[in-house]
Amino acid sequence: MLNTSALLTDRYELTMLQAARHSGTADRNCVFEVFTRHLPTGRRYGVVAGTARLLEHLQDFRFDQATLDWLRAEQVVDSATIDWLANYKFTGNISGYREGELFFAHSPVLTVEATFAEAVLLETLILSIFNYDSSVASAASRMVTAANGRFVAEMGGRRVNENAAVAAARAAYVAGFDATSNLEAGRSWSIPTMGTAAHAFTLLHDTEELAFKAQLETFGEKTTLLVDTFDIEAAVRKAIELAPNLGAVRIDSGDLGIEVNRVRKLLDSLGAHETKITVTNDLDEYAIAALAAAPVDAYGVGTSVATGSGAPTAGFVYKLVSFEGADGNWNSVAKKSAMKANIGGRKSAVRRLDSRGVATTEVIGSEVSPAADANDRNLLVSLVENGKVNEMYAGPAGTALAREHHKSAKAELPLQGLRLMRGEAAITTEFV
Repeated sequence: MLNTSALLTDRYELTMLQAARHSGTADRNCVFEVFTRHLPTGRRYGVVAGTARLLEHLQDFRFDQATLDWLRAEQVVDSATIDWLANYKFTGNISGYREGELFFAHSPVLTVEATFAEAVLLETLILSIFNYDSSVASAASRMVTAANGRFVAEMGGRRVNENAAVAAARAAYVAGFDATSNLEAGRSWSIPTMGTAAHAFTLLHDTEELAFKAQLETFGEKTTLLVDTFDIEAAVRKAIELAPNLGAVRIDSGDLGIEVNRVRKLLDSLGAHETKITVTNDLDEYAIAALAAAPVDAYGVGTSVATGSGAPTAGFVYKLVSFEGADGNWNSVAKKSAMKANIGGRKSAVRRLDSRGVATTEVIGSEVSPAADANDRNLLVSLVENGKVNEMYAGPAGTALAREHHKSAKAELPLQGLRLMRGEAAITTEFV
């Protein structure tokens, strides 16, 4: 277990610090922004996720003695820089879109205001958290739309590394998933957990019937029995024979559209009208949508949600957009590189709604605030002030708040913005 998050970064952040200290620019007040130049191809919106995790890591971003000793032994930076790092604590301000908010190309989802020395060290940490978590949340939100009110559980932990598994479960929950199979996510972020048995449990027993009996005797009739280890029809019949009021059956293989309809008819013929059907097996938003007319009650999604369903990163970048010169004046700066240009200056942003509360435009101002409109919703909130974390957005409570905010922000989208097919962004972006 890491005692500090300070080395969850790239070496060049520290070498830039040393060089900036040498040139006398390290203490310049700066504004860095996090944004993406474009959404993944065909996606209509993205979902901001990772804020509470960043706030947690920010408080642990310290260079303890063991870390300093390692940096010295590896000669990463000089002794004077190591001495400076020994006293590092972020004292600046961070504002941004609320977690769970929707974002689009060029949305200023996070703004970091501090000296260059303080702010540059956070680049890799911020991007690694927001790129992964927002990727998962964006995919999960589409899956929730496809599920159309049916229960959806995250179960992709075994497809990514152990730390990403917890982050994925949390991001999916923010985006509307109902539960996770990951216990650490449940403990750390107060997310409901679920799970019963895998095929190994059935295979462990001499017969499928004995496996079912063991599970029923242990957990009662409201449990979920996995019925596709051998023969689905025979398993369903045996399950209802043993537990007429069985909670649910799970199907994890085959043509789910066909199998679900067969199982529903069979359950009803056996009088098990209240027994629900859960499906798993490499689901993504398109597979879920294809089952919209099938009598499915719950979905379990693994690989696809934990890997962003084809978009494993949100594409966020962290760019210096303004700094305060020796004369006290602020200077807007921006890259002009081909295909990588950005807009300089501190940004502000609002979501413009029509009279019915439907989002129409993302209005972004650079060094100016968008003209006020009665239906505008301001998108930026204070997350860290003078180094102090706003606890409202942190921890399990912040996670629950983010989940509720996503639900309300998503409800503002025009209907075409919820379509799964490839298309343009759900709303237009206007720069002022």
